[in-house]
Amino acid sequence: MTTLYPLKFNPIYKDKIWGGNKIKTVLGKDYGDLPNCGETWEISGVEGNISIVADGPLAGRSLVELIDSYKGTLLGDKIYQRYGSEFPLLIKFIDANDDLSIQVHPDDALAGTRHDSFGKTEMWYVFQADEGASLISGFNQETNKQSFMEKFDEGRLMDILNREQVKAGDVFFIPAGRVHTIGKGLLLAEIQQTSDVTYRIYDFDRIDAAGQQRELHVTEALDAMDYGFYDNYKESYNEEINKPVELVTCDYFTTNKLDIDQVIERKYNHLDSFIIYICFEGTFVLDYLDGKMRVKKGDAILLPANLKEVKLIPEERCKMLESYIDQ
Repeated sequence: MTTLYPLKFNPIYKDKIWGGNKIKTVLGKDYGDLPNCGETWEISGVEGNISIVADGPLAGRSLVELIDSYKGTLLGDKIYQRYGSEFPLLIKFIDANDDLSIQVHPDDALAGTRHDSFGKTEMWYVFQADEGASLISGFNQETNKQSFMEKFDEGRLMDILNREQVKAGDVFFIPAGRVHTIGKGLLLAEIQQTSDVTYRIYDFDRIDAAGQQRELHVTEALDAMDYGFYDNYKESYNEEINKPVELVTCDYFTTNKLDIDQVIERKYNHLDSFIIYICFEGTFVLDYLDGKMRVKKGDAILLPANLKEVKLIPEERCKMLESYIDQ
């Protein structure tokens, strides 16, 4: 059996009514002639959108095939026992040239009952933000099903939604149940549970290429939403260089930020998990047991669970996200 190594996959590009061109102009990815590339799925185990290895001895193999072959050696033993052949995280880059729909995702219990699926808890790390860009996360006041529907029916839903001004480096944690939308002018990474279940609440009356409005799922959303009001919807963290900074930790993933200008070693003996590196600035060499891999801006790399020590060698100052499951 081929020895596992750090894996890069062929991106899966998604044309979206709200998409733009920053995935090409900022992240340097060539998605051909898609008119509005709104998303690239970098690492995906979603049925119908399974990632394929891009290079090396395992090129052409699917992520599911690899999991079936390598099991806990790839995922981590506990993660394989829990998830089997379904890779537990979905890694996306999102370019919003217009506001996305206002939406919500169900939690594991509701998604399991309705869709035989995992729920969808996610986080966003903002790579780039146009001047004045904003997003919606949660409510700006306590509400409930009745008051929500009153505002919705009156066309005043925006009155009760929490809008945040956004800049590069901002982090938002979006637990299942939190109403949200990514606003116009934002390019970001989304790290989420493996699920494609979305309840669209409002789509700004947009018309698609076929002249139709997109389907809404307001009734389904009512039982999925968290109607609470919270003091803070943006994650806070302190910038550090050459050491990991924790951005988000939850039952489904932990994500750190690494900002490096010198060689650092990362040791994962305490983890029983794969590692994902998402490079969003600069270039570095990933030095591992049997070789080296050059990683550049816009790359997402899956480090198998059996690789417990690596060196990150920046060719210039380099920034990346590091995600894993800490069980």
